[in-house]
Amino acid sequence: MDAHVPQRAQVGRLSEGGSGMDVETDRRLEALEIKASFADDLLEELNRTVARQQLQIQHLVQQLRALQEQLPAAGAAPRSLRDELPPHY
Repeated sequence: MDAHVPQRAQVGRLSEGGSGMDVETDRRLEALEIKASFADDLLEELNRTVARQQLQIQHLVQQLRALQEQLPAAGAAPRSLRDELPPHY
């Protein structure tokens, strides 16, 4: 076989001499490999997104806990805004 021709092209040449089924099978296999490659890339991107969102959720939970701890410290009775007059009255 030719040393400078890629192996994929050599396979195509060999199957051209036989039935057209081999060429079609090669094309279908290549299309499936491409789809699998894109699916792998998408899966990796989704995993990164989920990991980033998990960190954000953990951070938000910490903030929520801190706010909940501050709430009882503000006083037992809830304040009414009607009881507080603005400074210009």
